[in-house]
Amino acid sequence: MPIATPEVYNEMLDRAKAGKFAYPAINVTSTQTLHAALRGFAEAESDGIVQISTGGAEFLGGQYSKDMVSGAVALAEFAHIVAEKYPVNIALHTDHCPKDKLDGYVRPLLKVSQERVAAGRTPLFQSHMWDGSAEVLDENLAIARELLAEAVKAKIILEVEITPTGGEEDGVSHEINDELYTTVSDVERTAEALGLGENGRYLLAASFGNVHGVYKPGNVVLRPDLLRELQDGIAAKSGKTDPFDFVFHGGSGSTEEEIRTALENGVVKMNLDTDTQYAFTRPVADHMFRNYDGVLKIDGEVGNKKTYDPRSWGKLAEAGMAKRVTEACANLRSTGTKLK
Repeated sequence: MPIATPEVYNEMLDRAKAGKFAYPAINVTSTQTLHAALRGFAEAESDGIVQISTGGAEFLGGQYSKDMVSGAVALAEFAHIVAEKYPVNIALHTDHCPKDKLDGYVRPLLKVSQERVAAGRTPLFQSHMWDGSAEVLDENLAIARELLAEAVKAKIILEVEITPTGGEEDGVSHEINDELYTTVSDVERTAEALGLGENGRYLLAASFGNVHGVYKPGNVVLRPDLLRELQDGIAAKSGKTDPFDFVFHGGSGSTEEEIRTALENGVVKMNLDTDTQYAFTRPVADHMFRNYDGVLKIDGEVGNKKTYDPRSWGKLAEAGMAKRVTEACANLRSTGTKLK
């Protein structure tokens, strides 16, 4: 199947919301991690989301120029070709983009998709994220309103993060403290600024104690029940049941119960990066330790080409990451839900 059209992406999100499941959103930084994500979704018979952060796009742009736009465009174009060989629908998304990188990342990518749509083609990406969590809420929402209007022109969905997520993600960091919880007042102001779909669809990354990075269950106080308070707080005024499509950031180390509660309260997308990074790298480390004498030319020897050939360990890395993606689909209840 091809990369999801705007219509298919909207249907994917609608089905997730109605079915109380979510799509894993897998960060990728190479063609190989892209294939690993696609393979994992295909093996789980789940549609899914693949995303590129600003750091990932810079890496994809090559260490000579580190150009984020060319890196993101190149991988997206590659994805449009290779995804046709996988029997699932995939949406392409850009992850966290703070204010100082908008002009060098999201805004140019929006223009690319606008030009494609004007020419009768589908957008290059299906959604983009604006991370204004480091800004005061008024400025955050003012920028979000501007970006949402541009996204509509490109038939793209916008993701907004209105309050901080703890930890660090590509240079955007927040302390882990009591401010990591979105309030009903915060989402009321969001609805006033962006509407509830009439001005364009958006995904909402609300904070309920989420922390980016590595942590064990119990080390972070997640309150996914807070999402119900936010939904009901706006539903009471708008008359719309469950008005928000929520995104779960910083999900590494979450318990099954926490994930389940989040799904029941409107989460349709959950980001995975830390866990899949490890799942990709762990088999490589194992290969290197097991084949130390072969991957290195020790004491003047020639080594073993079959063990240092990147394909030998790259296949293991792909399989390891794909397996973690299938596990994520099971945890988020998207397994077997692909659109026919």
